[in-house]
Amino acid sequence: MEQNEVVLRAIGILTQSAEWIRTTGRHPGGTDGTGTAGAEPGAAPGRGSGEGQIGSLLAEVFPSFAVSSEATPLEAAHAVTEAALPAIMQLIGAFTYVYSELAELHDAGRTDITSEDLLRELALRMSRPPQDN
Repeated sequence: MEQNEVVLRAIGILTQSAEWIRTTGRHPGGTDGTGTAGAEPGAAPGRGSGEGQIGSLLAEVFPSFAVSSEATPLEAAHAVTEAALPAIMQLIGAFTYVYSELAELHDAGRTDITSEDLLRELALRMSRPPQDN
């Protein structure tokens, strides 16, 4: 999976998470007007439809690999680390990029654009084909 695709998925997860938090009343102004949260009855805190997106992203980013049944625990750990490290770095890079863009907006004190607007703008930017200079 290309890095821009991972960034787009990270943006989607963050956007959906922000909406979920707002509708469950975990964010200021997120109640339903009666002072109660807008969460579905029986919904577990911290869990929502975003977890399906996260699981899907992890399944797409992390490679499949095999470890020999004869491998020692240390050899198996090394094999897992070696196979997973590029995916971990790709995910960390994507979420770090989006976080830094949001932090820069916040730290600049800008009020003309919301975090959701910035996420939309980033998604559009990442969706465009690279331009040759």
